[in-house]
Amino acid sequence: MSYKNVIRHLILVSFIIYNLSFPFSAAAQTRRVQYKPYIDLRPMHFGINVGMNLQDIEFENVGPQTITLEDGTTMQQTIVTDADKWTAGFSVGVTADMRLSNHLNLRLSPTMHFGAKHLTLHNLTQLSPEGIPHEEHQDMKNTYISIPLDLKFSAQRWNNYRPYLIAGINQMINLTGKDQEYIRLKKSDTMIEIGMGCDLYLPFFKLIPEIKFCYSLIDALDKNHPNELMDENKKMYANSVRSGHTKMIVLTFYFE
Repeated sequence: MSYKNVIRHLILVSFIIYNLSFPFSAAAQTRRVQYKPYIDLRPMHFGINVGMNLQDIEFENVGPQTITLEDGTTMQQTIVTDADKWTAGFSVGVTADMRLSNHLNLRLSPTMHFGAKHLTLHNLTQLSPEGIPHEEHQDMKNTYISIPLDLKFSAQRWNNYRPYLIAGINQMINLTGKDQEYIRLKKSDTMIEIGMGCDLYLPFFKLIPEIKFCYSLIDALDKNHPNELMDENKKMYANSVRSGHTKMIVLTFYFE
């Protein structure tokens, strides 16, 4: 798997957050006029969020497998499946935030994630005359309804910014329909997520840039899918993985 695109995206994310927060951090040496001074004292407040996501999946490969040919003979095939690149997607949702204490909030953020995972299946048994393994590719398009429940641990507010950490559980519903591709995921997934962000208090609303990392707690691979394939040649590729755990990096901008 190549992580060059991931590094580029993380650099971009860091640059955006730095430039958003720099005017506030530069003013942290002196007291400034506080915008929206009572917004955090409300027991409940709501907002919307937009952002981008990067989706990935971590496979456990089966290794050598025995294939039965049409004439009844058998042969061994070794196929390695990997998500070889990250593709940026779009996220949009709403937010409900409940105040538990001065530094602790409970947040529910139903969100839709539109994105994709690009898979490459390397057949190490079928080699070209140059010794290059045969490859098959799949663009696994995914649309998720995400229902994350997070605890938000906030630092003390200073002037018009307030950094925080979040951690929680994210229930994901995969809306992708049935298909005849090589690999398919289950309709539901459960992720653990951690992240960080900063409340930026503006004159008319609160802007919150946040980045979080999500990792699947369960095997998200649909193991019944190979039996539903009508193309017999695809089955050995579909059977090349034993399990799969999804991963996401999500950059979100909340408006409250």
